[in-house]
Amino acid sequence: MKRSRPPSRTRPSARTGSRTRSRSRSRSLNVRALVALAVMAASVAIALTMPVRLGLDLRGGTQIVLETKSTDTTKADREATDRTVEVLRGRIDALGVAEPTIVRSGENRVVVELPGVQDPKQAADVLGRTAQLTVHSVLGPAEKPADAAEGKTEAAKDGERVLPDESGQSLRLKDATLTGQDVKGADARFDQQGGAGWHVTVDFKDSGGDRWAQVTGEAACHPAGDPQRRVAIVLDNKIISSPQVDPSVACGAGITGGSTQITGSFDDAEARELALLVKGGALPVPVETIEQRTIGATLGDEAINAGAWAAVIGTALTALFIIVVYRLMGALATVALLCYGLISYAALAAVGATLTLPGLAGFVLAIGMAVDANVLVFERAREEQAARTRPSTRSALTAGFRSAFSAIADSNITTLIAAALLFFLASGPVKGFGVTLGIGVLASMVSALVITRVLAEFAASRPAVFRRPRITGISSTGPVRDALLRRNPFLMRRPRRWLAASLVVLVVAGSGILVRGLNFGIEFTGGRLIEYSTATQVDPERARDALADAGFPRAVVQSSGDGDLTVRTEELTDAEAATVTKAVAELGGETEKVRDELIGPSLGEELRRDALIALGLALTAQLAYLAARFRLLFGTAAVGALAHDVVILVGVFAWLGKPIDGVFLAALLTVIGYSVNDSVVLFDRVRELLGKERKTPFDRLTNDAILQTLPRTVNTGMGAVLILASLAILADDSLTDFALALLIGVVVGTYSSVFTASPLAVELHGRDAGTRPARRGGGKGRGTAKPGKPDRQTPASRTERQEVP
Repeated sequence: MKRSRPPSRTRPSARTGSRTRSRSRSRSLNVRALVALAVMAASVAIALTMPVRLGLDLRGGTQIVLETKSTDTTKADREATDRTVEVLRGRIDALGVAEPTIVRSGENRVVVELPGVQDPKQAADVLGRTAQLTVHSVLGPAEKPADAAEGKTEAAKDGERVLPDESGQSLRLKDATLTGQDVKGADARFDQQGGAGWHVTVDFKDSGGDRWAQVTGEAACHPAGDPQRRVAIVLDNKIISSPQVDPSVACGAGITGGSTQITGSFDDAEARELALLVKGGALPVPVETIEQRTIGATLGDEAINAGAWAAVIGTALTALFIIVVYRLMGALATVALLCYGLISYAALAAVGATLTLPGLAGFVLAIGMAVDANVLVFERAREEQAARTRPSTRSALTAGFRSAFSAIADSNITTLIAAALLFFLASGPVKGFGVTLGIGVLASMVSALVITRVLAEFAASRPAVFRRPRITGISSTGPVRDALLRRNPFLMRRPRRWLAASLVVLVVAGSGILVRGLNFGIEFTGGRLIEYSTATQVDPERARDALADAGFPRAVVQSSGDGDLTVRTEELTDAEAATVTKAVAELGGETEKVRDELIGPSLGEELRRDALIALGLALTAQLAYLAARFRLLFGTAAVGALAHDVVILVGVFAWLGKPIDGVFLAALLTVIGYSVNDSVVLFDRVRELLGKERKTPFDRLTNDAILQTLPRTVNTGMGAVLILASLAILADDSLTDFALALLIGVVVGTYSSVFTASPLAVELHGRDAGTRPARRGGGKGRGTAKPGKPDRQTPASRTERQEVP
């Protein structure tokens, strides 16, 4: 009897597994390539069809002069005009106009400068409306319709008045039950299901919701069709909606929920404008448009050209540096960075952002900062290459992208948190910075994780590159890492010494704030605005040079209207004002002062308060994220290093007597993002080492993390410094302070991430553990690693099977 053989089982061979992995890698590469092509195609299409709006400093715009008017109850004094400025700022933000300039001029005038406005008349109309919103019970039809039809309001006893409704019927209205101060928010919406078309939904605050229920409950006690069953919603002394209370609403119960709808024959533009006015709040006093004109750029062509050349040269130097360090991979990263620039430009155009000269400089700096993600990947790939017994460039790159992903994601997410809070909570230039920052971060991730990876993996899979791995730039660990591995310094042997050194620098720099004080610019303090009419037209560029020679280098000079010249400076004495007039007269001949007024700050108290609140919440949110992703210890150390950087930067500017203005504010926000990013990258490596070596002392692990990430820190810092040095040396004076602030920030931020955040984390960990950190010798202790020999510094992926293309 023959035994039947069991069916044979075929086991996949190593060759079959290799082919499967190869096909999987090819599919992944194809998907990324398609995504990259789609993003680039969309960016090119947007860049060619949607130009970016240029700011007041680059192109000029429209100037609207408003004058506040007193009422029977409110005087149009300086305080009321300042409150009017803040309401107008909210309306302009809602209009979508970025980077405006809004200042009080004199006691009762407001100067509004809007860059790139499509319809200046419509903007003036929106800004000029008082937007006094009130809700009234209807007492019945009026006895004197003629007066109401002519727009007259008849005051009766108990605050009653007469107004025509939407159809022209005159109604007697009870005194207002709700006002615009009871409104929490308003949105324009389109009702597709009910067929009501565009309407405005108004949400009331808690007390307002109760009063809304009261007024609708009283109206519901009257029969359907009775005028007294209506509720009148009045905007600027005009009934815009007077709906009947629905029959389903019971007498005395009213409409609860704290919201209502304003319906009417609105189109989308009218509904959005009405929602903007209701949500923005009423002006404390009425305003009247007394002047509207076109103004020129605050910067001359020479300044713009110098900034552009500095940007080109700085970007070229950064690209050259990356190519020298990383060879072929550096060249491919440069191509990806150019794609990053195109993506960012297209995104700015798509969202309608306004590009100013500091914004342009920040945009160019972001190109240098975008190098960071590429450097992180290439340095991790170098580690992977050195740790493998049979190195393969493509497999090292794949592992490098995988290992660097957490550091890239964490650093970018913390920055995105800050950008989102600045956008939603701040206003004015700080809100605009949040937009630019968010776009830059997202574009950077697309550039590094998609475009660079597609180019790098495609190049690494070519046979010519496989045969010559040295041309890739990642076949060796690099001179910085080699020097560190040879010497293996124990930097965290005495962390308190580093903290003491940081404290000394902090005290020396910070004392400048107390000793010399802060030299706030015109945006914060206000100043003087003088407008001249000259016999011959004066070139603003020549006027800037003449005023700089006369001792007013920070004067803002613009062409205004038909050949006039506007000079905006800090507060001047009469003698200094005479010097300014003399300098202008020498250029334009017979000169007449058209206007000479004191102006308020463009960065008003409310804007500054909102910016500080947004910044504080952003730092708190970053701390919470870092505590969740890492440990509270790491988050505290990172925020401590950040505070250290901010105080030093502000203190150095105080010692130098440099102005604290809007340009400095943009630089300070950039430095904050840079500092947090550096600390996150370092602590991400500490976290990785903690997961692999729990028995190693924390100070030794932190030291190893510093040595392993220092090449990335140096290379990223060099990329940023090359661009900033170009801006500081070659650009106009208007960008010198911006570049100087960022140079200081980059240097201090690099130092603090290593010698402030790390020692602080070591000390905090020692206190948490209840013991002082272990004091161990340096030299040839633990933590060394030689190329090709797996050691405890070898990345987690060192045990993976070698993949050869």
